[in-house]
Amino acid sequence: MSLLADGLNVLSKATPLRVWNTAQVVGSYILSKITGKARMHGLPMALSFEPTTSCNLRCPECPSGLRSFTRPTGMLPADLFRKTIDEVASRLWYLIFYFQGEPYLHPQFLELVKYAANKGIYTATSTNAHYLNDENARRTVESGLDRLIISLDGTTQDVYQQYRVGGKLEKVLEGTRNVVKWRKELKSSTPRIIFQFLVVRPNEHQIDDAKQLAEALGVDDVWFKTAQIYDHQHGSPLIPTIDYYSRYENNANGTWSLKNKLVDHCWKMWHSCVITWDGLVVPCCFDKDAEYRQGDLKTETFRQLWRGPKYQQFRGSLLKGRDQIDMCRNCSEGTKVWG
Repeated sequence: MSLLADGLNVLSKATPLRVWNTAQVVGSYILSKITGKARMHGLPMALSFEPTTSCNLRCPECPSGLRSFTRPTGMLPADLFRKTIDEVASRLWYLIFYFQGEPYLHPQFLELVKYAANKGIYTATSTNAHYLNDENARRTVESGLDRLIISLDGTTQDVYQQYRVGGKLEKVLEGTRNVVKWRKELKSSTPRIIFQFLVVRPNEHQIDDAKQLAEALGVDDVWFKTAQIYDHQHGSPLIPTIDYYSRYENNANGTWSLKNKLVDHCWKMWHSCVITWDGLVVPCCFDKDAEYRQGDLKTETFRQLWRGPKYQQFRGSLLKGRDQIDMCRNCSEGTKVWG
């Protein structure tokens, strides 16, 4: 599936209500920036829903991999998901089934994808591809999933396993082949298959190899993503030597700092949010442990909390100073780079 076809697919989700909602959200954001006072009209244009915090791998910069959460591990209840989607679907364009954990560990994952896809929402997920056996690959294509992001992070087993600890590269490649095969056999234009390559020092020499591997397998695109390093201040063996692919700069005095400067506003706080497997609403994907929870969908509706006083107060605090918010200090908005 080409980039143009994917773009047209996104546009095909347009409805009068979704377009109007987008105008409301954009207008609210611009007005909030100009006045310095948080305003919110409309509902989010995008949502991230967490199927589970469970994961089969132990990646070194991932709370799921490190088993370092203070919040509990569990599976998203299907009724909570459907209730929330029913509430926001008429205005929601984009839904990503991922936050922490491996989505395919959820036993009803593809049924939930189908539920959202049937409501005309653009659906995406990110996976380590270890569970894309032949049956799951077929069901993935049949579910209506629009975008499948597969974590690659190395083109040989010895390199791949340095970040994807406990992973098998051959499982990733086999899963990729399965989805490509079923997309052809079912004559489906979706999902768009993307290799995501998290560039770290152990794999930076395989960037060109990743592009060649994607082409050979029939993968549609490769995204090279910069890695978030939690304790970057004194350097890390994961920080790439290729400056272009690093979020951090060497201060030449033994310390490292984030390249981008924090500005006192954030588009994400107005157009999207994250919902954990147990119904907590958090502002964005940098809040891995749900420290900045804005509400709980088990006890209130999404509309109540999205425009409620607690969320508005949080948006207002961003406009006053993002450097005062701990999760924002290591934020580069998940930078992707193209190589």
